[in-house]
Amino acid sequence: MSNDLINVISKNNPFQGRLVVRDQNVWGQGFPDVPSLNSHASDAIYDAVEKVRSGQRKVVGITITAERGLGKSHVIGRIRHQLQVDGSALFVYMSQCNNLNRIKAEFLTTLANSLKQIGSQDVSQWQYLATALINEAFNKNYTPQQLINQFPGALVKNPKVVEVLRDKVLGIKRDLENPDIITAILWTLSPDPAYELFAISWLAGKSLPQSKADAMGLANVSADDKEAESFTTARQIINLIGDYKPIVVCFDEMETDHCNEMGYTGRQVTAIFAKDLCDKIKRGVLLTSIFPDQWINEVKRLGNADSVVDRIGEQVIELKYLNSDDVINLVSRWLEEFYEENGLTPPHALYPFDEQKLRALGKERPIVRKVLKWCADNFKVPGGGGIEINPVELVYNQQISALETTIQDYMEDKATLAQALRLGFSVVIGETIENVQIEKVVDVQVKAVDRGYLDFKIVGKENSKDVKIVVAVLQESGGLFVQATLRRLIDYKKFDLTRGCLIRSKQINKGAAKAQKYLSELLSTELGGEWVLLKPEDIKPLLALHFVMKGRENDELSEDQIIDFIRKKRIAIDNYLIREILSDPSGQVPEDAIDEENESGNITLTEVPDVVNVGSDDLFQE
Repeated sequence: MSNDLINVISKNNPFQGRLVVRDQNVWGQGFPDVPSLNSHASDAIYDAVEKVRSGQRKVVGITITAERGLGKSHVIGRIRHQLQVDGSALFVYMSQCNNLNRIKAEFLTTLANSLKQIGSQDVSQWQYLATALINEAFNKNYTPQQLINQFPGALVKNPKVVEVLRDKVLGIKRDLENPDIITAILWTLSPDPAYELFAISWLAGKSLPQSKADAMGLANVSADDKEAESFTTARQIINLIGDYKPIVVCFDEMETDHCNEMGYTGRQVTAIFAKDLCDKIKRGVLLTSIFPDQWINEVKRLGNADSVVDRIGEQVIELKYLNSDDVINLVSRWLEEFYEENGLTPPHALYPFDEQKLRALGKERPIVRKVLKWCADNFKVPGGGGIEINPVELVYNQQISALETTIQDYMEDKATLAQALRLGFSVVIGETIENVQIEKVVDVQVKAVDRGYLDFKIVGKENSKDVKIVVAVLQESGGLFVQATLRRLIDYKKFDLTRGCLIRSKQINKGAAKAQKYLSELLSTELGGEWVLLKPEDIKPLLALHFVMKGRENDELSEDQIIDFIRKKRIAIDNYLIREILSDPSGQVPEDAIDEENESGNITLTEVPDVVNVGSDDLFQE
């Protein structure tokens, strides 16, 4: 046995901290896959996609049931990666809903973020759709990359080129209710990341800075009935996709620890929403993943259970427990990838494990997670010791790594940002930070009309005086929501606070007179409020901790373990945002807040890349 092999095994454990398939594994690099494991489930999805593609079916609803750790998300990851390879369908993945009363709005955000993921042609799924629309409208056969390359030059030659393209596309999409959807989709072809980001934000139901909305020809959505508007927009987008390819919409577990205003659980809200989606879309496959007891005790007990189950549970597929051969195939595949990555040749395919021990484990008919946990605990050179790493630290580091590429997805997510901040403060209860002794962190008591604006309240003592700091995360670009939030944040008497604290990364539009007035009051000496600048690098550790805490059952971690890790590593107590929220207010508007009104999005002739030469048929010359 080589020293290299011993050294690599003693310092690396490919199984440790990898018990759970996370969102980034579904979209990005997945775990080693054994296609034979639960192939009946993935094959059923592929078959449904083919039936929809060939016109045999319009909509198919499939539910996968399996206990925790049996491999539901492994199967979903396999499906996503296969669809990315063969291009047979577009894919949407939803695994959480922060506000069960607004699942339609949250689904629209999920839809927009899913479609910005790379599809089968090394471009985003949005860019595939934009290209398909243009090709049909102009009877052409352009590749997405051709159009992306042509876009800057065409925009310089004709600043209204998107409007021209939109009108041409609308000629073949006469039943579309909101023409701005086409406009925004076409803007995703822009290689300028600012234009693309603003387009996807608009498609996600967010308000844009008014100057950007005007420049891009988009109307900001009213906040009055955003929930209904979100469903209408999502339906129109999915139906546009259905004109060209099937779409697979996946709801994975959707666990929550709370109910909506009507008393429905997260699984029930998801099932009802998926049923409504089945009724309203032209073509697609709806895939729901759920635990068996929740399927029986929650979904099947809904008042309209028959209609829900008929739609989303047309096929109910149970995943299978592993046998001895499955265990051998699973472990050998993981080890094969590990040794290939390290350029090593082991003595045998299962090294350093004993085949008989693995087969004995298989006789217990284990779940996938139990096998991977056994491997993580026993991965060491015979006679040697394994590496000892804090299990919380492993998962935390994975979340930090994932956020390197995904954090922008959360920078507009008020609920997730607020939950991450609240967790940080919950862990430091009893501590004195910046002269504030933290006693508790509580909800802000509000009436129905005031819900959704103020996130939580920190109660404590500062120099023996009571202090009640109300925190409001406000990432909306503009519109009435900004004004409404600031108006509440300065109402100290109504909401029982001594200091209002705004958490925000971007400037507030100088033309928004009322919002600016409320902001001035908040930061005045009289009210002593604060604006703490939100930056990705400061919120990242708290987001990572929030995701660790949220997924603790899957990772077999306890709440006490996680809190102990946070305290030992001083992740919360030393965090800039935590300390800044508690520190004496400066009363200043942060100088380096993002100026969206002047942020990029202005392509000049010097920035135009070479335009692909497509001869006299150049689309943008028409």
